[in-house]
Amino acid sequence: MAEADAVAVAVAGWHYPRPYSFYDAAQDQEDLAELLDPGQWGRRYFAADDREHELGGFFAFRLSGRVADVGVGLRPDLTGRGLGGSFLRCGLGFAAQRLGAEGYTLAFAAFNRRAITVYERAGFRELERYEHRTNGGVHPFVRMTRGGV
Repeated sequence: MAEADAVAVAVAGWHYPRPYSFYDAAQDQEDLAELLDPGQWGRRYFAADDREHELGGFFAFRLSGRVADVGVGLRPDLTGRGLGGSFLRCGLGFAAQRLGAEGYTLAFAAFNRRAITVYERAGFRELERYEHRTNGGVHPFVRMTRGGV
């Protein structure tokens, strides 16, 4: 990820339609600060370009041993088009090859049925449901896992 990528997501503003606007970068100031921190680019945050070499999405990885906690962001105009599975596979492949990940976890807002479908198809299983403080409140979240966890 480079500055232009982070700015495109956070400042220029990727805006998702409701209820997915929950994932707009400006909704959580801590997440926004982390995304805009140059020290995180290429270490935790990685950009993914589309076929036209434009920013199509990003991944955030936090390693604990050989397990990567994965954050996923797909450009708003690319969501809901059946691209999530292939996008996720590319990101997990990158994490395995470049970061040595052997297992994965991810967490997301419980209302996000599209995410649940994509993650289950990719072999993830639900690990837990919990309450998470973010975006100015406490919201139900789901944590899922796949392999090596």
